[in-house]
Amino acid sequence: MVNVPKERKTFCKGKKCGKHTVHKITQYKAGKASNFAQGKRRYDSKQMGFGGQTKPVFHKKAKTTRKIVLRLECKKCKVKKQLVIKRTKHFELGEKKKEAGHQY
Repeated sequence: MVNVPKERKTFCKGKKCGKHTVHKITQYKAGKASNFAQGKRRYDSKQMGFGGQTKPVFHKKAKTTRKIVLRLECKKCKVKKQLVIKRTKHFELGEKKKEAGHQY
């Protein structure tokens, strides 16, 4: 399990900064795929009509985890950068550690 704080002081490449500043951390999430991207248009036109599935459908999934991508935004100049961390199944953003033992 990986637990990452919601803020981190790291280097900012922005024109205004160029030094270590506080960055806000969020987890990267891919946007909705566009219907008008060239590959999607080509795929849809190829699929039209008779003849069944025209392109291979991937079934041999080997990985059980994904690489976690963090999105860092400078609090001073709002410049954003991405940072890839290791593969993990469980990822938490800024949650407190649960203390072991009995809680009163």
